[in-house]
Amino acid sequence: MRTEYLFFSKITNYCIAAVWLVNGLFCKILNLVPRHEQIVARILGNEYSRVLTILIGVSETLMAIWILTGIKRRINAVVQMAIIATMNALEFILAPDLLLWGKFNLLFASLFILLIWYNEFRMNKVIISKP
Repeated sequence: MRTEYLFFSKITNYCIAAVWLVNGLFCKILNLVPRHEQIVARILGNEYSRVLTILIGVSETLMAIWILTGIKRRINAVVQMAIIATMNALEFILAPDLLLWGKFNLLFASLFILLIWYNEFRMNKVIISKP
């Protein structure tokens, strides 16, 4: 049973890291989804939107690496949840028309936060407590 939980937790970690990597590297740094830069421009202004989008993308890529290292997992999970909640609240208020699913993005962000929480604070508890 413990092995199944460990397997599920590892796969979930890889999927969470993949979300950060895709959004950071492909969507923002490589600009494969220009909508991301438009959101940054709407929230932070046009003048430096490309540079800021790249910096956000680098940060998201580093988050993926941090997740994969497993260093300070609980702190990492809390940081992820705070970033996702903050980013999505700002986007929900200031740029809902630019979001992939409009205001429903908040629902998907909430589900992603729940997945991160469950994986780190519930699933990990089961793995640690099982003999």
